[in-house]
Amino acid sequence: MPPEKINFQDCTYKGFKLNGKIKFVESFPDIKVKIVDNFPDLKVKMVENFPDECGEWQAVDNFPNLKVQIVENFPDLKIKYVENFPGKP
Repeated sequence: MPPEKINFQDCTYKGFKLNGKIKFVESFPDIKVKIVDNFPDLKVKMVENFPDECGEWQAVDNFPNLKVQIVENFPDLKIKYVENFPGKP
């Protein structure tokens, strides 16, 4: 079975929204990501407020929309941090 892909029409992966309030965790994540410089699955822009667009993440400690674990091996998605144009690479 091929790996599941991001649905960019509604900005989801396995039913999880890929924008909004994100909590970085060490265990029990919703998704695992690897940070890369080239060929990301998703471009991510960290924002302080209004993480409304696809790929805009606001780091929070409480009430996250998504829990993310940073990994080196076997990620669900590869992300690249960007300053502009988050979302689809």
